[in-house]
Amino acid sequence: MRAIELPDLRMPYPLRVNPHLAGLHAENEAWALEMGMLDATDGLPDGKAIWNRPQFQAMAVDQLTAWTLPDAAPADLRLNCRFNIWALAWDDYFASAFKQGGDLQGALEFTARLRTFLMPDRAIGLPEPANAVERGIADLQQHLFPPRLSHWRAAFNYALVRYVEAGVEELSNSLAGNVPHLFDYAPFRRDSFAAHTAPYSVELSTGARIPERVRYSRTVRELIAAFMDVMGLANDVASYEREVHEENDVNNLVVVISTSMKIPLQEAVPAAVHLVNSRMQDFEKIWQEKVPLLADQTGLQRDERSALHAWIEGAGAFLSGLHAWYTGASRYAH
Repeated sequence: MRAIELPDLRMPYPLRVNPHLAGLHAENEAWALEMGMLDATDGLPDGKAIWNRPQFQAMAVDQLTAWTLPDAAPADLRLNCRFNIWALAWDDYFASAFKQGGDLQGALEFTARLRTFLMPDRAIGLPEPANAVERGIADLQQHLFPPRLSHWRAAFNYALVRYVEAGVEELSNSLAGNVPHLFDYAPFRRDSFAAHTAPYSVELSTGARIPERVRYSRTVRELIAAFMDVMGLANDVASYEREVHEENDVNNLVVVISTSMKIPLQEAVPAAVHLVNSRMQDFEKIWQEKVPLLADQTGLQRDERSALHAWIEGAGAFLSGLHAWYTGASRYAH
């Protein structure tokens, strides 16, 4: 099957690059090396490293972070870059250690261990890390929640629990040949892409919080849902060749549409692109039409309106950065 033409994915927001990108690469490669993700003997169960240096450099995680968080201060940029490295390390570790061999029991045990790092018993503390993924998240737990973002601790860690547990569900689906139904897939993809952590990253970058009195309104919930759907579903389009043809993964939007609608994969490709573009248009429309109406109806003050606008603008920049990474990083090259 022909590779998907990624430029068909809609992106209305211009790419902006964080001015602190230049100093990011070397220090984050050093962090990955310290955590055992690079050139290590305990990176994977077979003694191999998760990545060698060329693989790590080709992922361009520093660019991903600088593109998605163009307004972040240096310390916040560095923190989010390390989180991105960890999320990709978990993904590649899980694929190599469990997906390739169909080791569901091993995946369950690995994930149960990770839960203790994400939802630790405060009286006991964290266990001793046994591999690079555990070492990375143990280190990040010491830094992820500065005082101004401490309100995120429970929600962010719960989002990560959903992320790693979704990996087990994906493996179970693939082993059983159980393709998710389209109606169920979008909410599940928010979990499996760790999309519920993205609002934290936007707040980290912009310093803006969604005002409390509209945070749980229908309009804001619709906006965030569209934001998260674009992230994960666009990733499915970008990674279709690798996931489906190389990894035999059934957890991909193209396969889901093909199976749910009973159409050939060739027809499901443009349908998937159309669906992603539709969710991007939903995000735009909610921002342009529903958010101003919400602000008027709830009587948001000027500073609240400014914070809401800054956060949404940061979310648009986040999507633009992801789009640039999907279409430019060798991780998604066909």
